[in-house]
Amino acid sequence: MEENKIENKKNTWKYIFYALAAISLIMMIIASQKAGISGDEFFHTEHAKNVFNFYATGGKDSTATVVTETYNLPLYGQLIDNIAHGITILFNVDDYMALRHALNSIVGWLAILFVGLFVKRVAGWRAGVFAIILMIVSPRFIGHSFNNLKDIPFAAASMMSIYYMVKFLDELPKRKISTMIMLAISITFAIDVRVGGLIVIAYFALFALVYYIWKYKSLKKEFGKVLLWSLGIVFVGYFLSVLFWPYALVSPIDNPISTLKGMTNFSASLRQIFEGQAQWSDVLPWYYTPKFILMTIPMVVILGALAGLVLMFKNKKQWFYYFVLLFTFIFPIFWIIINKSNVYGGWRHAIFTYPPLVAFSALGIESLVKAYDKKYWRIIVLSAFGLLSINPIIHVIKNHPHEYVYFNELSGGMNKAYGNYELDYYFHSLREASEWVIANAQRDELTTGKKIVVACWHPKPIDYYFRHDTAKFATTFIRYNEKGDVDWDYAIICNTGIAPEQLKSGVFPPKNTVYKVEVDGKPICVVLKRKDKSDVKGFELKSKGKLDEAIPLYLKAIKADPQNETALINLSEIYLRKNLPDSVLMFTNKMLKLNPNSENANYFKAYALFMQNKENEALLLCNKVIKDNFKYSASYSLAANIKLKQQDLYGAEEYLKGIISIDRFDNQTMQQLLAIYQAYGLDQKNAYIKLYSLLEEHYKKAGNDKTAQEYGDAIKQMLSNR
Repeated sequence: MEENKIENKKNTWKYIFYALAAISLIMMIIASQKAGISGDEFFHTEHAKNVFNFYATGGKDSTATVVTETYNLPLYGQLIDNIAHGITILFNVDDYMALRHALNSIVGWLAILFVGLFVKRVAGWRAGVFAIILMIVSPRFIGHSFNNLKDIPFAAASMMSIYYMVKFLDELPKRKISTMIMLAISITFAIDVRVGGLIVIAYFALFALVYYIWKYKSLKKEFGKVLLWSLGIVFVGYFLSVLFWPYALVSPIDNPISTLKGMTNFSASLRQIFEGQAQWSDVLPWYYTPKFILMTIPMVVILGALAGLVLMFKNKKQWFYYFVLLFTFIFPIFWIIINKSNVYGGWRHAIFTYPPLVAFSALGIESLVKAYDKKYWRIIVLSAFGLLSINPIIHVIKNHPHEYVYFNELSGGMNKAYGNYELDYYFHSLREASEWVIANAQRDELTTGKKIVVACWHPKPIDYYFRHDTAKFATTFIRYNEKGDVDWDYAIICNTGIAPEQLKSGVFPPKNTVYKVEVDGKPICVVLKRKDKSDVKGFELKSKGKLDEAIPLYLKAIKADPQNETALINLSEIYLRKNLPDSVLMFTNKMLKLNPNSENANYFKAYALFMQNKENEALLLCNKVIKDNFKYSASYSLAANIKLKQQDLYGAEEYLKGIISIDRFDNQTMQQLLAIYQAYGLDQKNAYIKLYSLLEEHYKKAGNDKTAQEYGDAIKQMLSNR
């Protein structure tokens, strides 16, 4: 491709481009040092140790190559994690998280650089400057660049690959060794971060085919040579990736292919807030990813992309480059949608599609600037570009290092997002909260041990932050809704996982909050100070079966804090076990004023109503719980018992089949279904055959062919014994 000729004679935009690139690199490295530890980092640091041991022992320590039910990290190449660990070992780094964050910020900067280089290649230095600015003013991308060592490296590798693909194709029929080497390295980089990096090979094949058709007349004589060189690049890229990925190294073909097949859906199913409701990630609406993208990228990027869509038809000679960018942005998102992929944590799994979108947006802005050859028009467009960048810039400066918690003007900002969408889903804010505790926490009359106990749902990051203060502090694990069951003095609570109703009603943060980490005035993490420990003493007695002794302690805890959820729920359970439904209803109703959708409270209330022979009211509550959380198995079981009491066998069967559908099948469910089938008139063997047929069908649909086969074989065995 011929270089764009629009630059002025002094190449001012070229100097601005490199100055911006250099400044952004320095600033990103510095900014990364204040970043918190992300939710996944400790999993990957542990795997990096296993990878290091694999190579250090010549493969004798094979932990890094063995996938188990609880350990799937061998499926990831996680190249940057492994490099960070190698540097940590080599230089005996103490604050290895700071090293990881600095390294990842450099990788994030590479994504920014290659966006700029791609756009510069298509439309000149000025457009390249626009591209770099758009990336810099993208709070989500910048925030993830500090500590997301999976998604940001993959985004960088993908953009780097796209750039060198286009460069390689543009240089044909000539072939520059340096370009081919860099393309092979880019492919290696992508695959060694995540097996999804194989997509860049598919991109290369598609774009090369399209480019060849476009340039058929000038390339037809070179087709054979170009094909061989292209295959060579892919082979080298893949071969090198295998060398740095232990799981692939032990089986270079089968393991990557099987990994790729299993990676369309992420195995973990998490519950998160979306559109004001707590929803499971494996059943989110199809538009989850595109909507989250649209809500959380700067308006200047959106409007630039719209300008690109309108004006790209005026740049017909450059259609191929627009096609490349649009395809690499749209296709992965389309793939996520049609495969109903299990995604969560905003759109971080799709963040590799963002650099192409920004490149396209920058081209749109450049096209808009050139739409009219008038100075005043250029001033208008550039002024609008600057004004639209102000909001995200202010957000980044004001909220660092939590800038990734960003919602644009289109979404209504943080005021609208709070309680309706997940905010700090990667737990960056735990660091600031921990530093406050270290600086301010003091022992008092409630401190039961020699150390101040700090509780958190995510103990590993907390352990790291407190690693130099273990003489004064100890850490422990709690769940927010069960925080009264554990002895602690201070608790650090991210609002991720808190019921949306509690966030919007003001029940959260609790009254014993002593510090808040805020973004645009909304708390994303709080520090709680224990004011009373009656609830934990009550829990100790309840656990020992001393229910009557536990009751006054829980009542004391509620008197100290009427919003003590743990005490309210535990009292409800105690009275349920004591067959006192009126008392159950009294405390569940108090709990439901705090959180109308509390599953435990609604379930206990339904059970109490069932005990009072109010089956229809109880069934309505069971259905509400199932609607709010379709994986709450106890509600299915209670509903089935209600139906059995009403002599509705078919209704009971449907609820019990619901337990199977959510993978909560147990012996009680089995016995109830068998009893129902025998009540239908089947003998014991045929009742088992009917049940096993249900289970076989369920596991087939779930993709668990092994378990499905086991039930299928059992059916055949029973049929053969007739």
